[in-house]
Amino acid sequence: MSKKVTYYSILVILIIGLFGAGELVVEEFKTGEGCPKIMQIPMCLVVLICFIVPFVAHLLKKWNVLYFLFTGLAGSIALVASIMQFIGNGECPKTGSGTPMCYYSFVLFSSLVFLKVVHTKSKDKQ
Repeated sequence: MSKKVTYYSILVILIIGLFGAGELVVEEFKTGEGCPKIMQIPMCLVVLICFIVPFVAHLLKKWNVLYFLFTGLAGSIALVASIMQFIGNGECPKTGSGTPMCYYSFVLFSSLVFLKVVHTKSKDKQ
């Protein structure tokens, strides 16, 4: 996979994530019921921040450590939330079709980590 393809793939996924998490944060601030909270901190806000930091790092083409730290944190949150949803010990916000959004979040962050690893190991010019 070329560096250009991975660069723009990462960008598209980050933009999708920013819009998805952003909508939940807006809903959370409007109603107080947009997403689950841990210690009164809305997890969708944490996830939004975990999309913003990698987005900026990716655009600036530096701070890979921050990119991986924030995508790893959010991926871990999404994994735990997905497991809790699956076994019935938690409740993730759902899409219009009823699919828990934590499943999508886990896939997005896993993809971001994978693509960034591929991107950083690519040898061709951008």
